[in-house]
Amino acid sequence: MTRLNIKNINPNVVEAKYAVRGELAVKSEEYRAKIRKGDTKDLPFDQVISANIGNPQQLDQKPITFFRQVLSLLENPLLLEKKEILIEHLGYKSDVIERAQSLLSHVGNVGAYSASAGVPAIKESIAKFLEERDGFPADPSHIYLSGGASSGVNTLLNIICAGPKTGILVPIPQYPLYTASLSVLNATCVPYYLDEHAHWGTSLETIKESYEKAKKDGVDVRAIVIINPGNPTGASLSEEDVRSVIEYADQEKLVVMADEVYQTNVFKGTFHSFRGALLKMQKENPDKYQDVELASLHSVSKGMVGECGHRGGYFELIGFEPEVEAEIYKFVSITLCAPVIGQCLVELMVNPPKKGDPSYELYNQEYTGIFEGLKRRAFALYDAFQHMEGVECGEPQGSMYLFPTIKLPAKAVEAAKKDGREADEFYCMRMLEATGVCVVPGSGFGQREGSLHFRTTFLAPGTEWVGSIQKFHQEFMDEFR
Repeated sequence: MTRLNIKNINPNVVEAKYAVRGELAVKSEEYRAKIRKGDTKDLPFDQVISANIGNPQQLDQKPITFFRQVLSLLENPLLLEKKEILIEHLGYKSDVIERAQSLLSHVGNVGAYSASAGVPAIKESIAKFLEERDGFPADPSHIYLSGGASSGVNTLLNIICAGPKTGILVPIPQYPLYTASLSVLNATCVPYYLDEHAHWGTSLETIKESYEKAKKDGVDVRAIVIINPGNPTGASLSEEDVRSVIEYADQEKLVVMADEVYQTNVFKGTFHSFRGALLKMQKENPDKYQDVELASLHSVSKGMVGECGHRGGYFELIGFEPEVEAEIYKFVSITLCAPVIGQCLVELMVNPPKKGDPSYELYNQEYTGIFEGLKRRAFALYDAFQHMEGVECGEPQGSMYLFPTIKLPAKAVEAAKKDGREADEFYCMRMLEATGVCVVPGSGFGQREGSLHFRTTFLAPGTEWVGSIQKFHQEFMDEFR
């Protein structure tokens, strides 16, 4: 007999669900392994498209040259002894070398631990970025480097959640990191629904209803999570929406957790940071909003950087009690520090080449090319959904995803029940088996009862795979009509 079994391990982990890497993702990797081995005789496709997760470089988004050249010198400083070869034969520019030398002077060695909250000089760089972005100065001492934004979310939820009756307002649909983390912490998720008919915007009335209901049930609601631009919806919030959330948070003493990792992925409108809005509101009303607690998060994983594997991110705190922030520092210290090479990549993200720098022209060309490619594919996918029976989808606004509604025939819903699946999960599994395209059912993110959705990225190159989705959908509808 083994010591551990499914009945005696941590039940909170067993209970947690994380659909983006669930059964569909596992099956897609099995297909990918078969294709690698050349065993495709029983597969109706010759490639797997992992549209289930925002993993840009897995789907052929190229790394930005300036970033990778600097990182190569940080990983192997001996190359700096061969500057002529770097410049004359390998295409490195002088500012690449200067940045690597500058970072090494602060970091020392990327193989060594940094200070628990991150390299001080990198925190100063982030503070300058925040000031330029929002028009208000930032204090580096309230900035914490993290292993991607997910690590920051984990830190904050561990501090905020004191027990089963601690409640966190979470948007539905949501990125399942939040519900999974709350499940592991044995805390309470307080869902509030986004308004699909208003481009998945926040509805203050809905937030109030969810808060009041939880309060009546004895839940101590302490924080509200906002994902802007949205995941899985792609929604980009208006300034009015952002300000209304801050107003309500001030009224009910809620900590605001602003997940802003897609802030550069905005195709329609403008990104409005919670930090910028809060500081502007504080300036406009010196007697109000001074006690609002805001934690805003960013990452190198998304946007045009797309460096998920390097695990770099940060969060900034505004308005937290010094004693609480000391405990946050203690918590991040327990993990020693964020990956130092990831911290360096954060510095490059917030402080890229400027106009006039030797690397600027190529950087700008690559950055713009990635953005335009994402936008083009987003609208190609959106256009395809407009021509699919029973599919409704809002125009792309931001992030890396579309979250269309699907209306399936009654026979398909019945077949899903017989298969022991939700109807949207059944549809997504059939899509994977027919096309090799892996998407995630809406049930994995949360959705209103009676509605069905799926989330897909638009990161994969080309549009052939979009055609295969259209063909599958028509055949599926005909089969179960």
